[in-house]
Amino acid sequence: MDKPNPQSGSKSNPVKEAAEKVTGALRGDSDDARGAIPGRPAPEPPQVDEPTEVRPPLPPKPDQRGPATMSPTGEATGVDQDVVAQRDAYLTTAQGARLYDTDHSLKAGERGPTLLQDHHLREKITHFDHERIPERVVHARGAAAHGVFQGYGTAASITKAAFLGKDVETQVFVRFSTVLGSRGSADTVRDTRGFATKFYTHEGTFDLVGNNIPVFFIQDAIKFPDIIHAGKPHPDREIPQAQSAHDTFWDFVTLHTEATHHTLWNMSDRGIPRSYRMMEGFGVHTFRLVNAEGGTTLAKFHWKPKLGVHSQVWEEAQITGGMDPDFHRRDLADAIEAGAYPQWELGVQVFPDNPEQVFEGIDLLDPTNLVPEELAPVQPIGLLTLNANPTNYFAETEQVAFHPGHLVPGIDITDDPLLTGRLFSYLDTQITRLGGPNFGQLPINRPHAPVNDMLRDGMHQTAVHSGTAPYKPNSLDGGCPFMAGEDVSAYVEVPQAVAAGRKVRQAPASFSDHFSQPRRFWLSMTPVEREHIIAAYTFELNKCYEQAIKERALKVLANIDPQLCQEVATGLGLPAPEPTVPLASVEPSPALSQIGKTWPTDGRIIGIVAGADGDLAGLRAVRQAVLDADMVPLVIAPAGGKLDVGQGEPVTVQRTFATARSIEFDAILLAGTPQAGADAFGARDAKADELSTVTTDPRALLLVSEAYRHGKAIGGWSGALPVLEAAGVPDLAPGVVLGDDGGEVLRTITGLLAKHRVWERFPAVA
Repeated sequence: MDKPNPQSGSKSNPVKEAAEKVTGALRGDSDDARGAIPGRPAPEPPQVDEPTEVRPPLPPKPDQRGPATMSPTGEATGVDQDVVAQRDAYLTTAQGARLYDTDHSLKAGERGPTLLQDHHLREKITHFDHERIPERVVHARGAAAHGVFQGYGTAASITKAAFLGKDVETQVFVRFSTVLGSRGSADTVRDTRGFATKFYTHEGTFDLVGNNIPVFFIQDAIKFPDIIHAGKPHPDREIPQAQSAHDTFWDFVTLHTEATHHTLWNMSDRGIPRSYRMMEGFGVHTFRLVNAEGGTTLAKFHWKPKLGVHSQVWEEAQITGGMDPDFHRRDLADAIEAGAYPQWELGVQVFPDNPEQVFEGIDLLDPTNLVPEELAPVQPIGLLTLNANPTNYFAETEQVAFHPGHLVPGIDITDDPLLTGRLFSYLDTQITRLGGPNFGQLPINRPHAPVNDMLRDGMHQTAVHSGTAPYKPNSLDGGCPFMAGEDVSAYVEVPQAVAAGRKVRQAPASFSDHFSQPRRFWLSMTPVEREHIIAAYTFELNKCYEQAIKERALKVLANIDPQLCQEVATGLGLPAPEPTVPLASVEPSPALSQIGKTWPTDGRIIGIVAGADGDLAGLRAVRQAVLDADMVPLVIAPAGGKLDVGQGEPVTVQRTFATARSIEFDAILLAGTPQAGADAFGARDAKADELSTVTTDPRALLLVSEAYRHGKAIGGWSGALPVLEAAGVPDLAPGVVLGDDGGEVLRTITGLLAKHRVWERFPAVA
């Protein structure tokens, strides 16, 4: 017999009432105009400025209902649902103690190191680290590869780290990732990317755990749960996935303006890399390096890709997310499989280790700051080559555990409050995610240096320790293991003076400038890059529901640049506000732009469109020429199988008109006018709804028109002109190359590829 539900009596049905209210609003029956369009993130509209008047927590929205309040044994308790939710108007600890600050770690003076006694930091970070299992809370979606790092020996004057010695080779494992999305999200979302490298050195494991953006959203680790909670999907609906285009993200970053610099980078082309192979990496923090004589230097780490820094345009990224959500991991694995091994140079910017830890007026302990390369050039110190794919994704890519505290002699930390918090957080995270304290014994995490610790037992202990005295000092084990000295590569922390002062939750005054560095970045962009930033802000903010958040975002943009603010305001249909602070007077840094240089074309993917009645002999020659140039040719034809070239081996078809899309290719070549595929009708493929006047498959025309729209080089020979005309591509446009010989066309196209795109096709508004 069914039990009555005590949550819904005969007098009222809250679910039905909520449904009727929404239905009425959609009909226009309600006076609440906000209810007419679903998607509002909160039960009432926010105000532009941060609320300061104390009030109780907001109630749930009308369309929301929690689980029935039942006992562990399945009996109804009769307790109101809102009683089990947050109750107090003030922020408290998990034990109910009210807090006066949650933005600053407890430090020994405003510039001093973070104190271990900070119970609020420990509780907040610990709870955050344990929010999800077993998937990573952040950086859940990743791809990785094995490789080797070779030191140049050029860093000997600044660090005694042995793996940087001349011609020293060190095995590495590198994991790339997005930050916000789950393991099942797409690769080409607009997001920060992780760039984490595990060096298995003979002095111990060194983890350089960074991002593809040199600055971070926050200045203090205690705010990391806040920025991630804001960026993650809304907790009521778990949407949007792997995106920052929503209210909670923009609510936080517009109220917390120290996030402005990183947000601007994310809205630039850097937010959508073309490939992990074409992505910069940064250590983000300032580290302290120690040389053999004990001298110290401050430094920032940089990874510079040999192929240059390149991105997708926004429409490409959107198409890619639907056509191939695994685009970046596939690109990395395919390149390694093809022998086009990705390479990066590791470089350092070095600064004097002065007491202020400031360089050219830039606070080196503020992780929202970068130092322009024009002021401190990046000096190469080694070469990374990725040359092997993992054998098992879970055992390697998923179980690899990085930690900024995995250091080797010659590399030490600074009092950067974001870095010091990470030292606690990463270790704590691995204990939950990997089931206990012995995560370092998993095969992918095992050091390549001798290990003789006195850590014992615990879950997943796989080492069989001998001896009877796991303590120091001891005599029963003959005193083993013994302490090491610096003469045998012991890790010794730099005896750095600690700033004296009161215990405070404060930041130094130099951390309060939130707009001069974003303005430098904006002024360093070329006109086309600025247009992309304007478009990104306009798109993201138009996806927000709340008008107040849009208005607040414009106030932030006004303090960066009037043009940026005005153009985004126009797209939002809002007036552009005036700046609230004087615009910073800064010099542009051309090194921040991705445009204006030329790069190697190794590993670039060339799509060659052909058919059985085209120039098959020319196709075969061009395909071989692409291979000889260390690029990858993919033949696209109406159907799969092979194209018979008459003499020589037939050419294998890698893509068909049904499976190919422009986003996969860096350039398109047309070997004549291919015929339509047998499946070129709408019921089979909506993209092939009707044939063109030249009987070319509509999907081939879509391929060409998209490539043109995205600024890619297009070439053709042997009667390719009708295809261009049918696709609406002007044959005299920049980056369109026609000729009688496929080899000559390819040579010109290869020259264009060195600049990544035909940027002349993107004229910027004056």
